[in-house]
Amino acid sequence: MRTPMFGVRIPRYRTKSGMFDDMVAAQLRRLSGAWPDLMRPVQFAVEDVPPSDPAPWQTDPDLSSQCFTAGRGTPARIVLYRMPMQMHARTRMDLQAAIRDELVSRLAELYGRRPEEIDPEWGLG
Repeated sequence: MRTPMFGVRIPRYRTKSGMFDDMVAAQLRRLSGAWPDLMRPVQFAVEDVPPSDPAPWQTDPDLSSQCFTAGRGTPARIVLYRMPMQMHARTRMDLQAAIRDELVSRLAELYGRRPEEIDPEWGLG
């Protein structure tokens, strides 16, 4: 009889995209606990790369994330772009800080607040 390749309590091997998604989910849980009213109406997504054709009004598009304000029947959305963020991060801690900072800065942009109001640790990582 064969035994499992991975231990019962050891998490299975995760892909880079899976680990990135887990980091984003952890930050969203943390921010939702602190700011449920800000987080509830916003949709969050992760895409591999930003669109290759930026909108006409984007003179200098951000390659790490993008936010879209709410429209008719469409909720506000924040999209993080995984591959550019992973390329710039040297360590796992750098990536976690980058994810936190992108989410907080985009939330601040959507609500017209300073990022430090939402997360005092913004920009420190």
